[in-house]
Amino acid sequence: MDYLVQHIESLIFSADVPITLKEMKSTLEEAFGVKFHRKELEKALLSIEERYAQEDYAFQMQEIAGGYQFLSKPAYHETIGIYLKQTTKKRLSKAALETLSIIAYRQPVTKSDMEKIRGVSCDYAVQKLLEKELVAIIGRSDSPGRPLLYGTSPKFMDYFGLKNIQDLPKLKEFKEPDSEIGEQAPIEEANIEEKGDAKSDV
Repeated sequence: MDYLVQHIESLIFSADVPITLKEMKSTLEEAFGVKFHRKELEKALLSIEERYAQEDYAFQMQEIAGGYQFLSKPAYHETIGIYLKQTTKKRLSKAALETLSIIAYRQPVTKSDMEKIRGVSCDYAVQKLLEKELVAIIGRSDSPGRPLLYGTSPKFMDYFGLKNIQDLPKLKEFKEPDSEIGEQAPIEEANIEEKGDAKSDV
């Protein structure tokens, strides 16, 4: 089909979250009334990937969170980070970051397990992370009382640019301050008084 690459490119560009190959295939087949082979779409995706890998472009197509998305190249992250700092006052609080890190590395994990690690209540932090859709309830534990189990969400993968959970930085990489997850993350209020957790060291 003529201009298949451009149609796929337009879908990736317009999608709010990484768009999967299945979603592309379904959309294109409904739009044009023809069947597309997976290999045909993969060939088009490879063409897009190679084009934006060139130095002429400040962004690239990347496969993350089970789908495809356009992302800025690492060389421009510092400039973009400065812009985001200047244009937003919202970012993850220290308490939310600590709780999010525990969930990311220990999932599936219960709230009581988080509190054992942090040593303080995680109610407020967990609630904020749920509201921001960075974590999700993924089931119940078999332990007494069957407490809720928490894990990271697709939005978490998307926001941090991870293809899968195995791409999380290894713990040893956090020895340097610049490696802290969420250092520049403009998601949640960092300066607000977190009254819910203030009583328990937030």
